[in-house]
Amino acid sequence: MKTLSPANIVALGFMTFALFLGAGNIIFPPSAGLLAGDNRWPTALGFLLTAVGLPLLTLVALARVGGGIQELTAPLGKLPGLILAILVYLSIGPLFATPRTAVVSYEVGVVGLVGDSWQTLLIYSLVYFAVVLYLALRPGRLVDNVGKLITPILLLALVILGMAALLFPAGEVGEAARGYRENPLIEGVLQGYLTMDALGALVFGVVITRAIRDRQVQETHVVTRYTITASVIAALGLALVYLALFQLGATSSSLVEPGANGGQILAAFVQYRFGTAGSLLLAVVITLACLTTAVGLISACGAFFSREFPVSYQQVVWVFTIFCMAVANQGLDSLIQVSIPVLVGLYPLAIVLVCLGLFLPGWQRPQNIMRPVMLVALLFGIIDGLKAAGFIERDTAWMSGLPLASLGLGWLVPAIVTLVIAVVVDQLRYGKLRSA
Repeated sequence: MKTLSPANIVALGFMTFALFLGAGNIIFPPSAGLLAGDNRWPTALGFLLTAVGLPLLTLVALARVGGGIQELTAPLGKLPGLILAILVYLSIGPLFATPRTAVVSYEVGVVGLVGDSWQTLLIYSLVYFAVVLYLALRPGRLVDNVGKLITPILLLALVILGMAALLFPAGEVGEAARGYRENPLIEGVLQGYLTMDALGALVFGVVITRAIRDRQVQETHVVTRYTITASVIAALGLALVYLALFQLGATSSSLVEPGANGGQILAAFVQYRFGTAGSLLLAVVITLACLTTAVGLISACGAFFSREFPVSYQQVVWVFTIFCMAVANQGLDSLIQVSIPVLVGLYPLAIVLVCLGLFLPGWQRPQNIMRPVMLVALLFGIIDGLKAAGFIERDTAWMSGLPLASLGLGWLVPAIVTLVIAVVVDQLRYGKLRSA
């Protein structure tokens, strides 16, 4: 039986860590820390639950069923599962998340150094996606390229930034904003929820298992064990980064105006603490973080679409990379405006799918449970997406009356109720048949 060496296991964990650590994950914690102030640690705990815990559960659920989203959606039926998988891959891949990595790294890490113009963005995106293409076309070397080469550089930059935030803060911890004084844990949960990393985990599961199998590890239970080990390593790394960035944001209120975003907070801190060298450090951190995420997303899309459709992995990677470069040049505001309604609509489906995927593999008829609960999540996801797009009013009376609706979780209680009803009906119906 082929196994991985400890060094390869650690490299796999580093690769998983780097795949998740995109620019959004570096930007959200400082802004939440700034708003949370002296309530930063309860807020950080809530953030870790959804920005670390939920993606970790997603990877575990995928590992248990073989590493791919379609194995997870099998109880839904082939066509519904395929449609959901396509929507997830397109949304988190070429339509939004992958182009966003280039634009965010450009705006946060490069604009401050070279200025902003469409020519600069075009040149940057050409170079950026040329590197993405080079790495993605070599999926068998993904662990070497990302886990052993890029991630150590990224980790070193993050360690320098984190140690500076912890040992040499810019000032005293500020006061918590109103929402963070009253419900810091819930606010942290929502901030982590908005990172959309659960969708990313649905895509990255196949990248991790593919990297393991490329090392000639084929036994399913061994692949599952290594996937879970790599996920735990990545989760620990992400948690440490987030905690340091929360501290950075909470102690930087004297450097920025109220309501500053995470990019502005980071830029202000590194300029204050490191000067021009700090700006270069920030550019390196953001660019490497975004680059590794983009490689993982493109690789995952290539593996998925080449498996499901009559196209090669290389063809998908070429087409999607060129498409991403074109989309990236439309600008960040346009990307966000178009994509947020889609992502908001998909996220309830992703959460329900992962939670059910963890507990239903041993169920005799998982389709009887998953289909009604996913249908409820779909209906509420569509409503939330239409709200985000501005097609229906946000304060609809019946929706506002649902528990947790004010927190953007109005779908949660209906989904749980549907789950209980489905389980009871399934037991009553088939339990009687077994006893007969």
